[in-house]
Amino acid sequence: MSEAAYEGADPGLFGPGSVTWQCHGDPVMWIAGVRALYLQALHPRAVRGVMENSDFHKDAWGRLLRTADFVGTLTYGTTGAAEAAGARVRAIHRKLSATDPGTGERFPVDDPELLLWVHCAQIDSFLHVLLRSGVPLTPAQADRYVDENRVGARLVGLDPAAVPASTRELADYFTDIRPRLAAGADAHAVDEFLRGPPVHPLLVPGRNLLWRPLAGLAYATLPGWAHQLYGRPAPPPRTATRRLRHTGRVLRSIPAGLRWKLPPGHILKAMRRMGPGSRPSAYTLRTSAAILDRLGRARHDDGGGFKTWRSPD
Repeated sequence: MSEAAYEGADPGLFGPGSVTWQCHGDPVMWIAGVRALYLQALHPRAVRGVMENSDFHKDAWGRLLRTADFVGTLTYGTTGAAEAAGARVRAIHRKLSATDPGTGERFPVDDPELLLWVHCAQIDSFLHVLLRSGVPLTPAQADRYVDENRVGARLVGLDPAAVPASTRELADYFTDIRPRLAAGADAHAVDEFLRGPPVHPLLVPGRNLLWRPLAGLAYATLPGWAHQLYGRPAPPPRTATRRLRHTGRVLRSIPAGLRWKLPPGHILKAMRRMGPGSRPSAYTLRTSAAILDRLGRARHDDGGGFKTWRSPD
């Protein structure tokens, strides 16, 4: 917890001393969230569960905002608020089922395999976009981020012991699951929506100017095998990285106090609760890097590989 935190304040599940607290206030998290949707849609059962149990086409914006609200509550809310949010999600999922698009078999939406896929696709997307956009996390801090977020996996109904706890374990998980991934009709429906979500006619110019480039950038940051599954080309990895870093600089130039005033305002509420020293910024993590990290220099391949963000052996 930050030394400037108010005495007795509830830090929630993470607290200002965590990598998660410091990183989840970065504006590129919105791009990361869209990348996660693209990735999650490549599991036929997972995306079928969404399509059968929600009015995705009519309320996709609402679904995206509710997901952002859930992540914000888990990151910056009190312990009680985070636990209550998890309990609501588990209660909803417990009642739902869907039909396998390949076999016709009915399956529960809270199948641990599906919950694990959604979790891993989300955490990988968050971490990948943060790193690739220029957030200065060391390999050890990246591992710590993956480990910290197992608490979120617990809240949706997973056993944390069965969830990847490091970037290497996360990479191994994707290697194992890739043969079961495919871009079926549901995945292409998600792709179609994200490329051109329905809006009021007066908002179409704004959508084309603002949303489409960001959604295109999120797609571009997917790994090459995901582009192959979707059957849609993407710019070269180095081009995507340059665009993401530029976009990150532009978004971060918007004053944080202004960005954080947007509803539901989780970060400002957390700062009022914890004190001004709890203000999140990934750049404050530089001071603890020497303690957390081993000798070595982080490297990456600019292409979104899951095994790239670590120090040389």
